[in-house]
Amino acid sequence: MTTGQPRTTEPEIGPPDDERLPSLAEQMADQLGGWRGLVESSIPVVVFVLANVVGELRPAVIAAVAVALLIAGLRLAQRRPVRHAVNGLFGIAIGAAIAWRTGDERDFYLPGILYGIGYGLALLISAAIRQPLVGWIWSVLVAKGRAEWRGDPRLVRTFTQLTVLWGVVWLAKVGVQAGLYLAHQDTALGVARLALGYPPYALLLLITVWTVRRVTRETAPEPLPGA
Repeated sequence: MTTGQPRTTEPEIGPPDDERLPSLAEQMADQLGGWRGLVESSIPVVVFVLANVVGELRPAVIAAVAVALLIAGLRLAQRRPVRHAVNGLFGIAIGAAIAWRTGDERDFYLPGILYGIGYGLALLISAAIRQPLVGWIWSVLVAKGRAEWRGDPRLVRTFTQLTVLWGVVWLAKVGVQAGLYLAHQDTALGVARLALGYPPYALLLLITVWTVRRVTRETAPEPLPGA
């Protein structure tokens, strides 16, 4: 038996697709770890450079690793995210171990140089085979695993161009560091590591977020009249 009243369905409640994406500032802060993450990731390298200038290699290595461990420990004690601290500690530890073993201070920077070369080549290769790495990273970190951009030729083209940009910039900055490494310019290499670390990364990230958001807004379907 029915009451004669029309059946109604509750509308789905949720923010529009655009609002599900974190804001530009939130995305930048998450990827860079905020200002605190920027500072904390740079401190061990600064300590190594300064200690190595005024002293010997081994005390500089010990100081850099000790500072990295201290930063990671403080974050754990404060129950703060440790992803950036752990990544920084891992890189510092590998470089310190190689420099300690070889006795050559410039080898402290070798893992970062090799990683940068591999990352830059991977970016360019992914763009060449139409599987732009920046697009897949966007899917994981921003779009909550969604990859609808693969069905949009304009977004595929955008992510491909952005991936090429990332790859070229990455190889250029690593090329500078590699040149200083081969020239045995140890102090200049440390300065270049700091100057060419987060600043280019932050700029590329800003360009990427702004570009993708602009293209996404332009390709969004127009709402129906009266909707």
